[in-house]
Amino acid sequence: MNQVRCGLIGYGAWGQHHARAIRAVAGAKLVAVAGRSQESVEKARHEQPDATVYSDYREMLAREKLDLCSIVLPSDLHSEVTTAVLESGRHVLLEKPMALTLSDCSRLIELAEERKLVLAIGHELRLSSLWGKVKKLIDQGAIGEPIYALIELWRRPYRLGAGGWRYNINRVGSWTLEEPIHFFDLARWYFAGVGEPVSVVASASGKRSDHPELNDNFSAIVRFPKGRYAVISQTLAGWEHHQTVKITGTGGALWAAWSGAMDRTFAPTFSLKMQRGDNLKDVAVERLSGEVYELVDEIAAVVSAVHEGTPVPCTGCDGWWSAAMCLKGEQSLATGMPVSFAEG
Repeated sequence: MNQVRCGLIGYGAWGQHHARAIRAVAGAKLVAVAGRSQESVEKARHEQPDATVYSDYREMLAREKLDLCSIVLPSDLHSEVTTAVLESGRHVLLEKPMALTLSDCSRLIELAEERKLVLAIGHELRLSSLWGKVKKLIDQGAIGEPIYALIELWRRPYRLGAGGWRYNINRVGSWTLEEPIHFFDLARWYFAGVGEPVSVVASASGKRSDHPELNDNFSAIVRFPKGRYAVISQTLAGWEHHQTVKITGTGGALWAAWSGAMDRTFAPTFSLKMQRGDNLKDVAVERLSGEVYELVDEIAAVVSAVHEGTPVPCTGCDGWWSAAMCLKGEQSLATGMPVSFAEG
């Protein structure tokens, strides 16, 4: 098939992984890269000799023939840059969160629909051989209907980001939008058969004196219809990177675990167990699991959506919901009260 011509906007640590993933997908070609700093521009020119490198994404959009743009930028730039890319007629893979406000998220969805363009959101954990196997087993009815889930992350540290942008509340918007957003998304994905989230209540501790908006520890309870609920819990005061998903259902339970020296390791350890009645067994996970692998599968799926019209793993609507759960959780932290999604 004809290759999907890809542009990459942002060449920081994760943007470089996007470049690697695009090169790994047979149906994709990395045509151009736009960096934000002189350092990232020079690095892209050295590492991506077959791509044209720009210091301004707008010049890239004006000059290059592109089908798809992958946007890997600080969160405060997502709305502006994605709007420009969609208005230029290119499909988009946008890293989470979609935007810092729900109104901006909605506007991006509307714009993509108006232009009949793909808008995919970067929740690559949905492509995981491990976390995806959990979803597959739930959908197959292996543990009955899910009743309760615990999605937990134990890690350290909280990354600075290029130029320290993640420590600037005006740029990050809400620190829950950075990493807990992935686990909110998994919870909604796993409970999709029950219905959309009803409410969220959150608690946090371990604030830093130099950045009082940041918390080392965060937990939230997301309630779903029929009394079902998920607990999202994260600490940044632990070590390495350890994630667990535990789900109980009307007919059994699942326990998935993933560990690595860091989240972007190519050598993780992971396991999946399932219990039904008195029978407890290990479930085989066919491929290596980790976001460095899942990113390749995510880009392959978006390339297929552009070329073949197949569904994307995570839609703009999904991205809206993941941002909404985070922002409602942040609202709950501020008020000390549960927040209903019916409140708008």
